[in-house]
Amino acid sequence: MIHRLLPLAFAALLPLSAWAQEGEVVRSEHASFRLTTFATGLERPWGAALLPDGRLLVTERPGRLRIVGRDGSLSPPLPGVPEVEAASQGGLLDVELGPDFETSREIFLCQAMLVQGGALTRLVRARLGEQGLEAVTPILDATPAQSSGRQHYGCRIAFGPDGRLYLSTGDRNVDRMRAQRLDDLAGKVLRVDREGRPQPDNPFVNRAGARAEVFTYGHRHPQGLAFNPWTGSLWSLEHGPRGGDEANIIRAGRNYGWPLVTHGVNYSGTGISDRTSAPGMEDPIRVWTPVISPSGIAFYDAAAFPEWRRSLFVAALNQPGLVRLTTDGDRITGEERLLFDRRIRMRDVLVAQDGAVLVLTDEARGRILRLAPG
Repeated sequence: MIHRLLPLAFAALLPLSAWAQEGEVVRSEHASFRLTTFATGLERPWGAALLPDGRLLVTERPGRLRIVGRDGSLSPPLPGVPEVEAASQGGLLDVELGPDFETSREIFLCQAMLVQGGALTRLVRARLGEQGLEAVTPILDATPAQSSGRQHYGCRIAFGPDGRLYLSTGDRNVDRMRAQRLDDLAGKVLRVDREGRPQPDNPFVNRAGARAEVFTYGHRHPQGLAFNPWTGSLWSLEHGPRGGDEANIIRAGRNYGWPLVTHGVNYSGTGISDRTSAPGMEDPIRVWTPVISPSGIAFYDAAAFPEWRRSLFVAALNQPGLVRLTTDGDRITGEERLLFDRRIRMRDVLVAQDGAVLVLTDEARGRILRLAPG
């Protein structure tokens, strides 16, 4: 059990009264839920992973990692977190447990990192030990580093049914054509093992001038990444520019088009491409214009909300709220918008052991909201 691994200092957690509050009941299209503030005291929380004992590991973008107790209490920052480049959209971003975490205690972090030549997306492996993080090891850098711009890192992690690690990277928002270059790890979904090594059956392993880590390419800024538990397919949600947010099914070796095809335009209103589709490029399964700026995503099939089974929850930054997509296999069949009237930027979403939905808010005084049966 994880609580036996942590020192007494971590046991002295900060009490939070919000967990004891009843909260308000919100009636949605298909269910009613009780909305409470589960935890407070976080600064720009970005990613979260559910520990086997029901607690959460939560990243804060300025560069901290904390444990949130089952009662919503907050630990001090864990020692051993690597230094990050916490400028603009960068910082400490996603966190994911290794598939065998209960025995290995391995976790994986994604971060913005400053190296010689500029900033890049970095994947790190570490072990959660008695004194915080141990054996912290960088295992993959999404090179080349970029000297200007601190945006579009991507940085979501997902482990597949094949046991491999999938990592999304953004185009970095300066040279958009990086997403189309196979010798460049920006604007991609990468597939590696737990050492950061490309897999021998990756689609571009034997192609001259291509990086073997690349699984798919042509992505702008994918911040949602999760495997569909009913089909085994990998879903990615990514930010478009002004218009053209996308939901995609990730298929090995495919080109998802950015910036050669897009449903959006520049923020100034000028065009990017006159094509929304092209031969040899994958079309999204859903497009949002106006945008919702999708971030973390989570599939839902728990018993707490039978009406929400076979849904995909999407944390939306702008327009801010929580989106629930109904699915049939790898098709989206409907959409419901929750809490959009609250104007709360939502960064990540996950499903607790009891079937409640937990949402990280993108705020300087960040919170974790809890949606439980009402």
